[in-house]
Amino acid sequence: MVNQEARGKKKKLVGRGKEIVGIITGDSALELEGDQQQAEGEVQKTLGKARRKIGVFVDGAGKAIKK
Repeated sequence: MVNQEARGKKKKLVGRGKEIVGIITGDSALELEGDQQQAEGEVQKTLGKARRKIGVFVDGAGKAIKK
């Protein structure tokens, strides 16, 4: 699903920002939080991409069956 992909990309971006701020300020907890948020965002983006591809496949299979 495109929305899920977009939310995953946003979460990765926000996580990267937190990680950078954590590095600059020396806040290891914030740095770790940002790193974890990036990982969550990557998973969310990947799941969205997979769901979208499965949807396209199912749609194509449905159209082929109708013929």
